[in-house]
Amino acid sequence: MVLSSFHDYRSPRRAGLHSIADELARRGPTRFFSLRYSKLSRRTGDPRRSLEARANAVESHRGVECFLWKTPVHPFHTRLRTLDGLESLIYDLYRRLAPSVLRDWVRDSDTVIIESGIGPLFFDLIQGLNPQARLIYRASDDLATINVAPCVHRAFRRAAPRFSSMALASPRLASNLPDTTNAYYIPHGVDPALAELGDPSPYEDGPNAVSVGSMLFDPHLIVEVSRRFPEVRFHLIGSGQGRHPGYGDNVTVYEEMPHEEALRYIKHADIGVAPYNQQAPAYLAESSHKLMQYDFFGLSAVCPHSVVGCGGNRYGFEPGDYDSAAAAIRGALRAPRRAGQRHLAWAEVVDRLLAPQHFPDTSLSL
Repeated sequence: MVLSSFHDYRSPRRAGLHSIADELARRGPTRFFSLRYSKLSRRTGDPRRSLEARANAVESHRGVECFLWKTPVHPFHTRLRTLDGLESLIYDLYRRLAPSVLRDWVRDSDTVIIESGIGPLFFDLIQGLNPQARLIYRASDDLATINVAPCVHRAFRRAAPRFSSMALASPRLASNLPDTTNAYYIPHGVDPALAELGDPSPYEDGPNAVSVGSMLFDPHLIVEVSRRFPEVRFHLIGSGQGRHPGYGDNVTVYEEMPHEEALRYIKHADIGVAPYNQQAPAYLAESSHKLMQYDFFGLSAVCPHSVVGCGGNRYGFEPGDYDSAAAAIRGALRAPRRAGQRHLAWAEVVDRLLAPQHFPDTSLSL
């Protein structure tokens, strides 16, 4: 069973957790439970909005049983220290209200994968319902980066050493762990079959630059570089912010689209852009799914210096410094298309997720 705070297996926006669920479903019965969805989610650009009419009902999708738990409201971090105590009570109530579907699925599971987010709040509930289950924490983001409430931080620190294992999408995520004894580096994967997908090209002429996703998206960067490069067409997919009034005519904004469709825009682009803002954490160098896909298709990528990392064909800029962003765009446009470093296939990722101790490359000391 997979427990996610942000994703639903049926949603058009795909993340690494979707591919993990795909592979788990090939190996046996798999369930995907989606948390923290309510009427409030309509205001936040939640990628699960298209599933609202199908919430609170079990549905089978591509061989995976799915459930989106929708409540009238859901708990959220107010960022006000004076409300910390009240927030804790609300989150605790939310946990206690866990539906029977979640409880039944936990009892039936031999493995529960908990995604970074508010999932650690449910650790004690899950362990109490099924003490024999293997509990795996999948850390794609640091909790400070996604700004969870203090009570979630506390729950995670209590649960961390008790997880069967903690699978980190970047070794840099280990720096904020209370204990690394049970922690392993297990990066995201790439499906080798992607090479056969993504045709035909959606572009008529170029050069074309593509940006996919909404995480830490800086629209002002796109405003600036689109003005400085009027000959480049910028394609923004799922930025979650709509069209900024400063965008030029060479910027096209797209809503969320199915993964297979987005691949066309990535595969046939001239460069990929990751317009992260000043809050971009260094661990995105390894954990950014978009950067991995740019690399897979041989695109030069423009991203903050902090997430250039050691591999791939990446050109860095300083967030907020649009002269450096323009220089990175120029460098990326001049660079030849080239294959990047080898990435694990998702089957290899899941092998390591389920038995990390059997693979030397999962060691954090590498």
